[in-house]
Amino acid sequence: MDAPEHVATHLARNLASLRHARTLTQEALAKSAGVPRSTIANLESGQGNPSLAILVKVASALGVPIDELLASPRAKVRKWSASDIATQLKGRGVTLRPLVPEPVPEEMLTVMQFAPNASMRGTPHLPGTREFFTCLDGRVTIFVTGDRYDLAAGDVLAFPGNVPHSYQNPDGAQAHGVSVVILAKAGV
Repeated sequence: MDAPEHVATHLARNLASLRHARTLTQEALAKSAGVPRSTIANLESGQGNPSLAILVKVASALGVPIDELLASPRAKVRKWSASDIATQLKGRGVTLRPLVPEPVPEEMLTVMQFAPNASMRGTPHLPGTREFFTCLDGRVTIFVTGDRYDLAAGDVLAFPGNVPHSYQNPDGAQAHGVSVVILAKAGV
């Protein structure tokens, strides 16, 4: 069991984290919980010694159980099995799979697997988009506005994402790469 000073530290950290995650000011949380703002400030400083009634009000205002306010911090870890991550077949023999299974704002991160002699036409994006392709193994040829770029394992090619481009595995062996697309903001 945690010592009382550790519980106060956990409460301070958890309360501030939950409040920030909900984009609440101390004043807004205090009003919602029906307590003075100074109570929230004291709790977040680790100096508060709240009654059970105060903890119930604050937890209720945040929409969490009391134990979430008092618990020691836990890492937010999640594991995905390979079968949980959707893949799609594009072009002739190119399999695309997200590198990161959660959305990453303004970026597309994709693992590309090329069957022997596979090819795929890229989709042009908004002007200002930048693409990076890293060849992990095998060989991949990328055509950007008609110009040919041959990549071997470890090579990286950067190019504007708004121009016509395509990918090709010129060999009879598989190839792999990672595509990072940094999207331009619409209307910029």
